[in-house]
Amino acid sequence: MHIDIISVVPGLLEGPFAHSILKRAEEKGLAKIQLHNLRDFATGKQKQVDDYAFGGGAGMVMMIEPIARCIETLRRERVYDEIIYMTPDGATFDQPMANALSLKQNLLILCGHYKGVDERVRERYITKEISIGDFVLSGGELAAAVVADAIIRLIPGVLNDETSALTDSFQDDLLAPPVYTRPSEFEGMKVPEVLLSGHEAKINEWRFEASVRRTRERRPDLMEKSSQSTGDHESTK
Repeated sequence: MHIDIISVVPGLLEGPFAHSILKRAEEKGLAKIQLHNLRDFATGKQKQVDDYAFGGGAGMVMMIEPIARCIETLRRERVYDEIIYMTPDGATFDQPMANALSLKQNLLILCGHYKGVDERVRERYITKEISIGDFVLSGGELAAAVVADAIIRLIPGVLNDETSALTDSFQDDLLAPPVYTRPSEFEGMKVPEVLLSGHEAKINEWRFEASVRRTRERRPDLMEKSSQSTGDHESTK
């Protein structure tokens, strides 16, 4: 997978991609992330990438010209499966979206900044708009890092345990069950006996029941979503 990220402040992304799973993915040759400074595609002495909004109002707007130059330059190098814009009014990022994007080969992510981008950028170039939640960040860089991390960890071979990503929360519309490690008892707090039994079927049953219980208690909306999905599936049989 190749991910290009366009940013006004690419330095914000250097740290997240230089460590842990993302670094491991690059070292294994399974993913490549390239950062592109939008100012490199601006003209003039000031390398201006923003301007006042037509019609007035507070805040600056990212200009179409440097963005267009950057995207057109990158599109001459590769064909993108998706050109993504990180924006608060995009579709909310979730695990199914991460799963779908992890199957792509080339992604281009544009990080929003200021009051956003000239609308013509969205109309001409953007194929997918993503938000990581109903709140506003100073820019789309941290959101882009979140999306890249969630996608890349799903690529086969990135994680040491190939099945690990498949048992994460949200993969089956359920939260992950509680997990424990040594010691088996700490200040009177004991690990559930079934997890020490070595009985795989009983352990799996316990984990499923604990997962359902935790989801019902903490995220009942996911239970409703799961029920609706099941109902939709049954209605198509």
